[in-house]
Parts: sequence; structure tokens; C-alpha cells
Amino acid sequence: MNLTAHARQRLYIFALVAPAFVVLFGVVVYPFFYNVIISLSNMSLRHIKDWEIIGFGQYVKVFTEPSQPNFYMVFLKTIIWTVVNVVFHVVIGVFLALVLNQKEIRGKGLWRAILVLPWAVPQLIVALTWRGMFNYEYGAINLMLTQWLGVQGVQWLRQPLEAFLAVIITNVWLGFPFMMVIALGALQSIPHDLYEAADIDGASWFHKLRHITIPLIQPVMVPAITLGTIWTFNNLNIVWLVSNAGEPGDQTHLLVSFVYKAAFNFYRYGYGAALSMIIFFILLAFSLSFMRRSNVTQNVYS
Repeated sequence: MNLTAHARQRLYIFALVAPAFVVLFGVVVYPFFYNVIISLSNMSLRHIKDWEIIGFGQYVKVFTEPSQPNFYMVFLKTIIWTVVNVVFHVVIGVFLALVLNQKEIRGKGLWRAILVLPWAVPQLIVALTWRGMFNYEYGAINLMLTQWLGVQGVQWLRQPLEAFLAVIITNVWLGFPFMMVIALGALQSIPHDLYEAADIDGASWFHKLRHITIPLIQPVMVPAITLGTIWTFNNLNIVWLVSNAGEPGDQTHLLVSFVYKAAFNFYRYGYGAALSMIIFFILLAFSLSFMRRSNVTQNVYS
């Protein structure tokens, strides 16, 4: 029986979309549900072939098992890491976007190209470069401190607090261009008539920033902040490479690097999968709550 024209069209559309669904299932759906199953099992190096489902035992171990570093301490450091990085990303990014959006600035294209370089360079190169700059003996940071400011060099990568600060500084430098690009695009979409009307009313730059700029870029910045928070929370590359896998003494670990070490250094696959699912639920709850409280979809559906 011949297919109708409508049925042939639907079959053709399905044939075009099917490869994308297959790839999506292979790289997202299947690994996710497989990770859920592994998180409920006792899979480890000793039970790599004879593993079995044990329920929520691995989740209980994450919260109760004594470990070094402790889960709650790592979680606290992850929160500090995420908040500090995202705040600096947004503040620096929006500030630079406001500067570049001014008509009086010359060479905007050149400045944009220079400021976007940290984001354009691969993270591996960025992390290894900053690790070399933080070297105690010959790093550029200590050379500037001693030669320019007359301050004694800091052992950035040998002390827990200093190593954590070094990782944060690296990630701040790496992440602000993303927020700058997003904010600059949002600023350029604001009608200039609003600022002209505000000038006629005698509004100061602060009032224009508070009542015009921030409210109008908010629908664009809130999803960017949400995405930036998720990226920062799960940023393994910078922490792992700059601090040399959580050194010194595993004191600079974040949750995501803690998962990596548990799974691929200690071969505790079930434990690592359970911890990764906890991270997933933390980020899911944050994203839904933050987007809802920020009313980011209010203008879309109104």
C-alpha cells in the first residue's frame, strides 16, 4: 500500500532526526541511567565483574563514612569556590561590558579581542600556564611581588589556603569573558531612547544602572549565571591541573575532583557514582530554585 504524502513527510523528518536521537541517547541518556545503576551497586576494583545492587548503601557512605578530606568540608569549599568565582565573573564581566558599551571608547574591536582571549584559550593551556606562574622559585607572580612590590614570595602551591586562592584566581581570569560577552550583547539590545529620557529627567548614572540597565539585562544574565554556576561547580580541569590533583594533602579538592579521585584513583566506582548523583541533585535543585526566584521566565510567558 502506498504511503500518503503526509506519512512520507513524517517518515522523512524522522529519518533526519533519528541520528541525532541515537547520538543523544548514546552520550547522555544511557550514561546517565547507567551511572544511576552503578550508584546503587557495590562496584569497585574488587567487584569489577561480580558487582550487584545493594541499594542506597553508597549514598549513606558518602554522608557518614569518615574520609580525608571529609565530604562536608569538601562541600563547603565547593560552595565557597562557586560563590566567589561566579561573583567575580559577573562583577568583572558586567563592568567591562559597561565600559565597552560606551561610544567614547576607541578600538572596541581590539579590546574585545584582547579581553576574550582567556575564554578562547583551551583550559589545559591556561591551567598549566598559571601553575607555572604560581611556582615559588621562578613563577611570574612571585617575581612581580618581590621585584615590583618588595614583598616576599608566597608558596602558592605548597600551602592549602594559598593553593586554593591560586586556583580561584586562575578560574576568575578564565571565566569573566563569558559573562562580559553575554552582558555586552544584552546591553546593546537596550533601546537608547530610555537613557535619553532618563537624562532629560536628570537621572544619575547610578539610577540609570539600577532602574534601566540591571532590570533589562536580568532576563539574559540569570540563565548565564545559572549556567556559569553549574560550570564552575563542576570545573575539574582547573582544580586538578593547577593544584596537581588536590595537593597539598588533598586540601584543595572540590566535589567534582573528589569524585574523580574516588572513581579513577581509588577505583570505588559505586561510591563515585553515588557522589556524582548527589552533585547532580544539588545542581538541579539550585537551578530550579534560582530560575524560579529570579522570575527569569516571566517576560517569556507574559
